[in-house]
Amino acid sequence: MIFEHQRLEKEIRSIQEQLKELPEGKLFCRRNGTHIKWYQSDGQIQTYLPKKKRKLAEQLAKRRYLTTLLADDIHEKNTIEMYLRHHREKAAEDMIRASSPFQELLFPAFQSTSQDLQDWANSPYEKSEQYPEHLVFETGFGICVRSKSEAMIAMSLREHKIPFRYECVLELGGEKIFPDFTIRHPKTGEYYYWEHLGLIDKKDYRRKTIWKMNLYLENDFRVSGNLIFTSENDDHPLRPMDVMKTIEHHFL
Repeated sequence: MIFEHQRLEKEIRSIQEQLKELPEGKLFCRRNGTHIKWYQSDGQIQTYLPKKKRKLAEQLAKRRYLTTLLADDIHEKNTIEMYLRHHREKAAEDMIRASSPFQELLFPAFQSTSQDLQDWANSPYEKSEQYPEHLVFETGFGICVRSKSEAMIAMSLREHKIPFRYECVLELGGEKIFPDFTIRHPKTGEYYYWEHLGLIDKKDYRRKTIWKMNLYLENDFRVSGNLIFTSENDDHPLRPMDVMKTIEHHFL
């Protein structure tokens, strides 16, 4: 919600700046048989715009669109602000944190129904040792990850009893890589690999990601099959609905 609020604020400022550069007036379009006629209104008088004034009509159409988008964004921003004013932290999430006395008792409720898959998810494995100081985002069940979005993915997988490992080693073509999430399908046991591209705006990160994607494809992984990608940037953060749709598509 906070990320979306920030995105909306940025978009609202951008729209307001664009509107300053566009001509005043509101465009109306009226159909006359098979033809459409354009009219510019100042709020009182509507003036016909001939075809030679198409550029003005285009600018007025853009103004009308941006004005409508601005109203939508302001409404959405106000709705989020109202939600945040009345929002409280979820008490249920506190109960499954590692520090909670309830965590051990609730642990089975979030486990896969398959004992083999439970054993796989809970057994030790080789993890990435890079930048351990970045593992600062708690998931609520003893696993720390590198971003809020990864925490959202981990918690959603756990909530739906989908067994997974975080940054488990995978050897491909003589290379060792560490997918963000190695997942076992809760019904078939098939392996899936979920990479969340959280810094896609960064040049070095993008270069490394391209190398990693090529490595997957060279070893017969299938995008949207057993290989899952999600991404975000400053303007478009990962949303809970994005995570949920991905999980529903592949695992439920």
